[in-house]
Parts: sequence; C-alpha cells; structure tokens
Amino acid sequence: MLGRKVSRYFDNRLMPMLLRLLSTVLLVSTVAASTGAQTGSHAGISSIADLDSAAHKVLSSAPQESREAVDWLVRHGDRSSVAVLIQLLRWLPEDREVLAARLETLTGAHVGPNWFDWMVWQQDHPDLPQYPGYAGFLADLLARIDPRFRRFVYGGIAHEIRIEEIVWGGVTVDGIPALDNPAMIAASAASYLNPDDPVFGIEINGDDRAYPLRIVNWHEMVNDVVGGVPVSLAYCTLCGSGILFDGRIPGRAERFAFGSSGLLYRSNKLMYDRQTDSLWEQFTGRPVVGGLTGFKIELEPLPLVLSSWSQWRSRHPETRVLSLDTGFRRDYGPGVAYREYFASPELMFPALVKDRRLRQKDLIFGVRVPGGVKAWPLATLADGAVINDHIGFVDVVVIGDASGRGARAYEGRRRRFAPGASPDEVLAGGGRWRVTESALVGPGGESLPRLPGHVAYWFAWAGYFENALLGGPAP
Repeated sequence: MLGRKVSRYFDNRLMPMLLRLLSTVLLVSTVAASTGAQTGSHAGISSIADLDSAAHKVLSSAPQESREAVDWLVRHGDRSSVAVLIQLLRWLPEDREVLAARLETLTGAHVGPNWFDWMVWQQDHPDLPQYPGYAGFLADLLARIDPRFRRFVYGGIAHEIRIEEIVWGGVTVDGIPALDNPAMIAASAASYLNPDDPVFGIEINGDDRAYPLRIVNWHEMVNDVVGGVPVSLAYCTLCGSGILFDGRIPGRAERFAFGSSGLLYRSNKLMYDRQTDSLWEQFTGRPVVGGLTGFKIELEPLPLVLSSWSQWRSRHPETRVLSLDTGFRRDYGPGVAYREYFASPELMFPALVKDRRLRQKDLIFGVRVPGGVKAWPLATLADGAVINDHIGFVDVVVIGDASGRGARAYEGRRRRFAPGASPDEVLAGGGRWRVTESALVGPGGESLPRLPGHVAYWFAWAGYFENALLGGPAP
C-alpha cells in the first residue's frame, strides 16, 4: 500500500461531478472505437486495434460488455494495458474493486482500490510499457467532458512528459478564465483590500503593480504589460506557486499569452499558449505537449514577491492594483477560493512525493540560476530574516519579506549581509544597502542584481528537482 489516500476534496467535491459526467456523458452509449486506432503486433495482444477496441468498450453503458472488455484486457493484455485500467478507476468507481484486482494481477502491486493511489504508483514506475494508442483514448475520453480538449491531446501528438500522467483537473478548457490586460486602480481607491491580504508584487521599469491573491486565485493566469514588458503571471493554486514569466522569446515576433487548459501533470497546472495550443508546465515555463515540444523553448522567469498589501503599499505608495471589475462574476472575498485546500495537509490530485525532509505542503522559497537550484523553508525567512548562502558557485543573499509570506533573492558576490533597521535595508561591510525590487544598492551606488525566485509547496519543488538542495546560512 502506498499510504496515500484520495483527498477529501476529491471525494466530496470532484467525485460527485465526475459521477454526474459519467452518467450523463460517458455512459449514454457505447463509446466508439478510437478514430486513430493503429494496427500492428504487440507482445501479448493480438493487435493495437484490439486493445483500442477493448479500451473504449470498457466504458460501455452495458455493464456486462464493460466487464467483458476488462476481462479481455487481463486475459490478452500485458502491462501496457495498465494506464487504461488506472484511468478507468476514476470514471467507473462502482467497479473499483474488480479493476483494482485486475491491476494487481497485471502488476503484482497491492495498492488498493483508489485511482489517486494507482496514479501515484504509475508515476513511480516510469518503466511501464507504453500503450501507443493511449493519447487517442485519452482524447476521446476528455472530449466527452469538453470537445475543446482535443486541441491539446490527440493520437500521435508530440510530448516530453508521459501522456498517461495527464489528468483532468475538474474544469473545462478556460473554466478558470485568464485575465488579459485587466483594469488597474490607484492604491488609494483599493478600499476592498485588507492590510494583511496577500498580493503578488511586481516592479518593472518603475511600473509598480499589485495582484491580490483573492482575485488571482479565481483566475490563475494574468496576461499583462508591466513597464513595457509583456508578462504572464502563472499561478498554480495546487502547487502554491506564482511565477512571473516574460512573454517574449528570442526569435519570435509575437509574445506568448496563456490560458488554463483544465489539465494537470503531477498536480501542476498545464497552461496552454493561444498561438499553438501547446501545453506548458507552469512550474518550468516549458512546452511539454504539442507543436512546440522539442524546440528547447523556455520562458524567462522574472522577479516578483509574495507580500501583504500593507507591506507592498508602504514600499510602493504609487503602486497600482487590480480592480474588482474583472469582467467576471466571482466572490472575491478574502480567502474564499481554495480556503479548505490551503488549510489542509492533503493534496487534491496525485503527485509522487519521495522527498520527506519537509511535509508535502510546507512552503518553500526557491531560486533557480544557471548553475543549479536551491530552496529555503519559508519559516526560516520569517520576520525579515537574512540568509547568506550559495547555489553552485553563485553567492546569494535571501531576504525574507516583512510580511512573512515571501522573500527576495539577490547575488551576494562574496559579501555577507545582515538585517538593517528597516525592511528597506540590509547591512554589509559597515554600510547600508537599499533593498529594491531590481537590485541591492550599496552606499557607493554599486548594485547586486535581483534573482527570480518564488514560493511553492515542497511537493512541487521536490517533484521537479530530484534531490533538491535545501538551503541554510552559509558557514
């Protein structure tokens, strides 16, 4: 047993939705065979076409036909059938026991009857033989929730991640709508904000912006232009990570703008670009499924800070902030969206967590530089703490935000810093250095550049960076 259980949010909120969709969409008639079925030999299976047929028939509205299809997979299939059976655990909950028994027969693993646990098991077994028709099978399945999913997943699509690990996130395409060039208001007009409301703070070329989480939680993507730079603020609520990306890619005339696909990979948001419908990992800023896959494209992360409204406004009195007039009807009250998830130690969707040095939803502040990556437990950065450390050969200084919600990182270049008299300064070599959004500025005008970093849950950081380094004060 993997010791992981389906989150109560999946059971109480998503499962009823899944069952309604199952009864009204998937089981109204026998699902047609995949339009992209291929032929050819495969070990233990008479042909890929036979496997395609069985994979679709198992969703039949006729229970006997469904069970016969499952039995066929067990009798004639091999381990390449496993991904299909795991997917069916989610959509056929009344057949959990028989599906789990067949999975145990094929794999020899004793995981239990839950889809969540089998998905984690699959993530931990990348050596499983692939079923070549799985992308087409998944496309047909997702299309019965929303036909627009076919834009992102279809038979033969290029991919850098395992298609078998892509899961539906409980919403339709753009069911979590992005904000595009949203209306901003002056700080003095933002009477709706409380002093301790968390905000993403951004400053580019003297343009100060605040994006309150009570709004961004509902949208998870903001495509905007700040200081003349086209940016996308990609926020994965499930990972607790907001990352600011430059929308420009060298050699491409058109900026990238993004939406929410409604799909996930290891509990991380898969966003899509509106030009090509390729799927991108929010955590890495890389296209991993679709037409842009394989071109070594990667968005450049830019600095941002997670702070409180009062702290950000005190440092940036001329800041502008998101207006409540977003064009969407939502309850933008504080802590409304995802309140229970943020308060729970459990995950809502499957993600393999091998590294147990921290609890899976402990918050960290992570920094990536060309020479490596490192994270610091956010608790060690409380009350404006200053940590001198290094990432590979790069000296860094990490300064906790006074709100306790985030931090800023800068190149250290062999200097050692200590807290100053206020959040706006640090001390080094007997001199005062100003803490700005772009650099640490020394008493003689010298500057140390800001490094992009962001807050995230430990499970997401450790999942993307195996054997991730945890930082601490340098000796």
